[in-house]
Amino acid sequence: MSDLRAHTPALGTLLTAMVTPFTEDGKVDYDQAAALAEKLVQDGCDGLVVTGTTGETSTLTDDENLGMFRAVKEAVGGKAAIIAGTGTNDTAHSVHLSQRAAEVGVDGLLIVTPYYNKPSQAGVRAHFETIASSTDLPVMLYDIPGRSSIAIAPETMIGLAKHQNIVAVKDAKADFAAATRVMAETDLVFYSGDDGLTLQWMALGAVGLVGVTTHVATRRFRELIDAVNANDLATARAINFELEPVVRGTMTRVQGAVAAKQILKWQGVLPNSVVRLPLVEPDAAEIEIIRGDLAEAGMDFDVQDGSAGK
Repeated sequence: MSDLRAHTPALGTLLTAMVTPFTEDGKVDYDQAAALAEKLVQDGCDGLVVTGTTGETSTLTDDENLGMFRAVKEAVGGKAAIIAGTGTNDTAHSVHLSQRAAEVGVDGLLIVTPYYNKPSQAGVRAHFETIASSTDLPVMLYDIPGRSSIAIAPETMIGLAKHQNIVAVKDAKADFAAATRVMAETDLVFYSGDDGLTLQWMALGAVGLVGVTTHVATRRFRELIDAVNANDLATARAINFELEPVVRGTMTRVQGAVAAKQILKWQGVLPNSVVRLPLVEPDAAEIEIIRGDLAEAGMDFDVQDGSAGK
């Protein structure tokens, strides 16, 4: 294993974009967050993204975000890289939250493309560079036009790579031609931002995954990444096929945080599947579809009266 990870990047290769657990009355459950972080690291994660999209960051207060950073750092700091999701569509707010996260002692920042505002590419670059210059932490750009409504153009990314703190990209747009150009012209470290394309991304040159399905199949994703790094394509391909229905059930039926919390509840990892509005928990029909997907992968759960157990 040490040979496989001899060149592991500082931010890790298998990162879970953690859900934010809530109590039944909707408060952040920091104890559950710490326990979840410990389990994910024990099962193979060498990095965790805290309060990214899957962590429902858009409905958390700054104090709740910072509380999550502290809880996860105290639980697994030194065992895995802690990446704080501090990007918003407000540059000044993102700077403030990033600086506060740095004070907590996180290992890096995940900064999403500014959403809703629809800035020009010059504005996108200025947004990222301003935030990256506000701390000494390494920054992972998050390119997800499905949520932000705009993509980071290859020319913009190549320019951003000149900033000493901008070191990585979580790519959720699957433009392999654009990524190939950026990889060829920069030293940016790429991560798959699409759980189902991890093998394809790593074949192109990505170092790993920032995922959501990794909550519920952590060890198999660890084995997939390690197989690619060991040049064992046959094993990697077999694991990829095995994981397809799990990814389908987690990522395509309902919003990822909603599905992940539901499955973690079924697995007995979380005590509930509470999410914050405007997210809602899956209805009975959606639950049956998700259960059917998971059953294809040999993950079967008993569900009664809307509750579920392993």
